[in-house]
Amino acid sequence: MNKGELVDAVAAKANITKKQADEVITAFLSVVTEAVANGEKVTLIGFGSFERRERAEREGRNPKTNEPMTIPATKVPAFSAGKQFKEKVAP
Repeated sequence: MNKGELVDAVAAKANITKKQADEVITAFLSVVTEAVANGEKVTLIGFGSFERRERAEREGRNPKTNEPMTIPATKVPAFSAGKQFKEKVAP
């Protein structure tokens, strides 16, 4: 499902226009993205949590030359599914 299909589904489920659904989804994504980028954790009970995680520096290999190289530490976005979401996907 892409964003357009999600907008259609939300508009139908909430009985609102597609334009309103698009505005709500766009605002939601913006708020979650900004919060996670600022190091905050966003938790939606039953659905899951969005957070920023630290990825440690590690050793890797250059795939072309097979030479060892150091991959620097970085911050990455992460999602952890909530209990109800997990149970719905894998009953």
